Amino acid sequence: MSLTFFLKLYARFAGLMVLVMLLCVALFVGVNAVRSMAWHEHFPDPLMRWLQAEPDLNAPEHWLHAGYDFRIVDINELKLAPLVEERLGYDQVVSLETGVGYRVLAQGGDGKVIQVRFEELYRGVSEATAMIVLRHLDAAMPDDRAVLAKQLGEALAVGIGRVSEPETLPSDEVLEQVLRRGVVFFRDDSGGVGHVLMQLSDGELFRIDMARPFDPWALPVIVLLVMAVGGVLAVVLVLALREVDNNLRMVESVVVRIARGEMGARVESGSGTLVSRLAASFNGMAEHIQRLVQVQREMIHAVSHELRTPVARIRFGVQMIENCEDEKRLEKQLEGIDGDIQELDELIDEILTYARLEQGGPVFSLQEGSVTDLVRQVVSEQQLIRPALTIEADIEEGSEQWAMADIEPRYIHRAIQNLVGNAGRYAAGRVRVHCHIDEDNCRVDVEDDGPGIPESDWEKVFTAFARLDDSRTRTSGGYGLGLSIVRRILYWHGGQAFVGRSERLGGARFSLVWPRKKPVDAIV
Repeated sequence: MSLTFFLKLYARFAGLMVLVMLLCVALFVGVNAVRSMAWHEHFPDPLMRWLQAEPDLNAPEHWLHAGYDFRIVDINELKLAPLVEERLGYDQVVSLETGVGYRVLAQGGDGKVIQVRFEELYRGVSEATAMIVLRHLDAAMPDDRAVLAKQLGEALAVGIGRVSEPETLPSDEVLEQVLRRGVVFFRDDSGGVGHVLMQLSDGELFRIDMARPFDPWALPVIVLLVMAVGGVLAVVLVLALREVDNNLRMVESVVVRIARGEMGARVESGSGTLVSRLAASFNGMAEHIQRLVQVQREMIHAVSHELRTPVARIRFGVQMIENCEDEKRLEKQLEGIDGDIQELDELIDEILTYARLEQGGPVFSLQEGSVTDLVRQVVSEQQLIRPALTIEADIEEGSEQWAMADIEPRYIHRAIQNLVGNAGRYAAGRVRVHCHIDEDNCRVDVEDDGPGIPESDWEKVFTAFARLDDSRTRTSGGYGLGLSIVRRILYWHGGQAFVGRSERLGGARFSLVWPRKKPVDAIV
């Protein structure tokens, strides 16, 4: 797997996690907004129901008048929203948040509304409830207080109990406050559930345990968030795996088609898919296999054609020997047969070399060698073979400084030799081998003063067993594999071979260009 694949995968997961987090935040805020509204109306509901049941709410001595903003107001004076009025009409308790606290509304009958304001809803309702309990317990006989406390607790939805055991006493600070004030609100050690400690007129202590305050991180909310996150991740994971599975199935279908002989089948690789690099690599492999199969077919066809002529000449020569009685003619026929066998041997050598280079390349053992020395060696060898031509080496000034390059000397020698030999077959009288080497690249140009090659055939000359319809034909020798071998040698050196027109000599110019130094991991 490539780094790009994992980066793309991680980026998608990071984006997914951001979306899931945003979803969780929105879900958390939305759910808690509904829960908070329901809690803020459910928590003061027992207190407001008690107030509704009071026989005389307007009595001046009423307990709420001393410490709280308690009012009995006409509903038209409050200018409430239609939805709030409708809810009050259904006898619901409504809790409205203001800038400085809460106001709680309940139906008071005859178009009246009971309104109580609290700076802090939880503490205010707790203390107001305690004042109701305190007033009723203070008025009761000591023996009746336990039963009355139970009845009041059920009516006000709180827990009321006598504080008599030392272990049930709160902290000393709370006891000191209750001695001074009579009623003290405090929370437990965790800072959650609220309690009210109150002292009756005869000194007896009672404690009220209130309902739990609003908790945004309640267990149901956590479970809901976990289920939401798990569900979203599961759905996205299934969709992502389905996408990858579909892409892999597409690759599988193309593999099946290729196995059936459809060598032109290719995977459609979109840039947005996670397996796009796999598809691109697979298509490259399929193209290479298709090219190899095509080369194999062309080679079989071409080899059969190339072998037919020398084999036919050998068969004809053998027949002539059987009927030949003249010793000179017999010797001439034997020499012809020997030449045909030599031609077959050279052809087989060319075919094997080309096949080895085409079907994966030789095991190159790149080593540091002098390119300029190879150029001079090839020029010297070819000059001896073709004394009628002028074959010269033109090494640019400064190239000797960078002459040492990472090469496979045997194959680079063969590539230059093929080009010089090819130029020698078509040159009128001169072949020039120009060598330019710098810090990064090596370049060897082989030019001749022959008829040249038409531009339309510049690519065709590198095709195996290619034949051109000009002076470069079968009569000049060769099998059409030399230039193909040259190109493959340069390919395995990381370079290129190309043809053009020689501006200096007027004929063809073949050029070899490859990097002077190969990376360490590229040297096999």
